[in-house]
Amino acid sequence: MHAAADRFGGLDILVNNAGVGVFKPVDQLTVEEWDTTIATNLSGVFYCCHEAIPLMRQRGGGYIFNISSLAGVNPMPSGSAYNASKFGVNGFSEAMMQDVRYDSIRVSYLMPGSVDTDFAAAPGAKSRQAWKLTGEDVAKAVIDLYKYPGTALASRIEMRPSQPPRKK
Repeated sequence: MHAAADRFGGLDILVNNAGVGVFKPVDQLTVEEWDTTIATNLSGVFYCCHEAIPLMRQRGGGYIFNISSLAGVNPMPSGSAYNASKFGVNGFSEAMMQDVRYDSIRVSYLMPGSVDTDFAAAPGAKSRQAWKLTGEDVAKAVIDLYKYPGTALASRIEMRPSQPPRKK
């Protein structure tokens, strides 16, 4: 954070977009898998925000985007660690927004549904699924929010594929 602020004259934006997922029932989840999921998906967001906020205050404001997931509002079987981490990101983002809004730091969290990335791909899989959101879809939402007038804040955005496969 400090290297970026030094190089570019300050820190204006932070996008927290790291994530891991282990999908197993609680009794089959290892402590290490739980810890890794929480450490990456939730604690990683905290650590980055913790370092960025003072730099943004020095700059006179900024924008923090936390990429969560629809799993942060929709629990699923075998998703206890992932769901807990993303529910945590959502609550953390809402509380942090209250803490920093009067410092001209805006906070939004985006909750994309199925995104066509290697995140959920089977090892070695190379085929893409055209019905899913793309990384570019999520990036465009971040850019559009960044350009949004400073008098308003869209604190929470839910994104879904427009035409997922029909359920049989």
